[in-house]
Amino acid sequence: MTIPSSAQPAGGERYLVGVDVGTGSARAGLFDLSGRMLGSAKRDISLFREPGAMVEQSSTDIWAAVCASVREAVEKAGIAPDKVAGVGFDATCSLVVLGEGGQPLPVGPSEDPARDIIVWMDHRAVNQVERINAGDHDVLRYVGGIISPEMETPKLLWLKENRPRVFDAAWQFFDLADFLTWRATDDLARSTCTVTCKWTYLAHERRWDPAYFHGIGLGILADEDFARIGQRVVEPGTPLGAGLTARAAAELGLAVGTPVAAGMIDAHAGGIGTVGVEGSPESNLGYVFGTSSCTMTSTREPVFVPGVWGPYFSAMVPGMWLNEGGQSAAGAAIAQLLSFHPAAGEAEALARSRGLSLPALLAELAAEKADTLSGVARLADGLHVVPEFLGNRAPFADPHARAAIVGLGMERDIGNLVSLYIAGLCGIGYGLRQIIDAQAAAGAPVDKIVISGGAGQLDLVRQLLADATGKPLVATRAEEPVLLGAAILGSVAGGAFPDVRAAMAALSTTDRIYQPGGEEIAALHARRYDAFRRLQDLAREIRE
Repeated sequence: MTIPSSAQPAGGERYLVGVDVGTGSARAGLFDLSGRMLGSAKRDISLFREPGAMVEQSSTDIWAAVCASVREAVEKAGIAPDKVAGVGFDATCSLVVLGEGGQPLPVGPSEDPARDIIVWMDHRAVNQVERINAGDHDVLRYVGGIISPEMETPKLLWLKENRPRVFDAAWQFFDLADFLTWRATDDLARSTCTVTCKWTYLAHERRWDPAYFHGIGLGILADEDFARIGQRVVEPGTPLGAGLTARAAAELGLAVGTPVAAGMIDAHAGGIGTVGVEGSPESNLGYVFGTSSCTMTSTREPVFVPGVWGPYFSAMVPGMWLNEGGQSAAGAAIAQLLSFHPAAGEAEALARSRGLSLPALLAELAAEKADTLSGVARLADGLHVVPEFLGNRAPFADPHARAAIVGLGMERDIGNLVSLYIAGLCGIGYGLRQIIDAQAAAGAPVDKIVISGGAGQLDLVRQLLADATGKPLVATRAEEPVLLGAAILGSVAGGAFPDVRAAMAALSTTDRIYQPGGEEIAALHARRYDAFRRLQDLAREIRE
């Protein structure tokens, strides 16, 4: 692969830029070719909420945040822009709607054209989801049998039915990561990661299914030969266009022609940045624990797991199949849980006074009360939490599921808040264990969990997850594994590595392994896991 002359790193030195757009912020990191991050920066992005489970964002706001973050990260690293060999993007699986010339279009009742993104967590399309799932469409076999309101075709159908003028005026519908690469390069190519995981593209057959689109009421997209959702689909890491356009290069503070890789969904970038350590990718489950949680399991042959998305071909590791699970609310579920407690305000103030986040404070207080990190689970005695505040993504694919909390008393002190926090983390771990069990039963077992994401950085959290699942949990040396995953894509586009798997092996390294506790701890979690499943079943029975 030839790097454009304007982007050739001087003096043989080569660096990579990874960009991650999450739910609340855009981040950029500059890495060397050993995977070491030399500089990073972050900018908050706006989130707009409306009644009816509507959540929206602005692509203009997000691009501005990306540009500011990249400029600052490169400046902090002290690296000349022309030494950047490649750029990779990842983002949440949110839907961007643009009119002619790339102008934003309003996706909701605010009528504000700047609000042109339906965010991944938006559940406005639940009715459309139920109608689609009733249709017995063959493509649904590749999303665990049931489509989710987080995916894009239900959202597109909602737009067509509720905002037909916007739908008709749309020039392109992008997944957010594909919007970012288009904005950087003017290339309309889509990533196999985005369209396979969230749009029902059949990557293993390299085609869309027109019958599905006609069957659900979006036949116009098929009649247009899918011109508005992607006619060219390429694997993550593929170089796009002629690299950075002059306009984008000026905005990002990088050299014109710098190679830009086809991107991927943020959780999958976390997988790319982690699962290459400690053995082959198929032995490791990538677990991204952030606002939501995602599990990524790679297999050589397709494995169909009811309630777990996939199998997707070349959606994360090129040439391998992917099963994707997780929960729509994970870190957000813990925050929601803690907010209910009478001591939440007092604890927040104490955390601020110590310069800590609330979870970090509670983890410290919990560790002070136990002999070992594994022993903190005893603090939750009598307290049980099924933290499904935003439904169950996997393995039940039930957007109507809701949280269940048992064992609360009249306590109002911070100590009781600590116990509730531990119970909530156990609930997160048991939800993860359910997914691992379901996949193993279907023929996709894993040996280890490899963690990334902001909510999974504390030692206490990692040990509890290892204990709750009974699986060793691996933390990588990368300070920001999701950013590293994006940079890995840029490294392939820039020719630093021949393919994604080679880059994963070279840039991902193990930092620490958290082993599950002994027999006593395993027995404790087995009892609590049984209670978790019984509460889950009872909540479903009561609702139905």
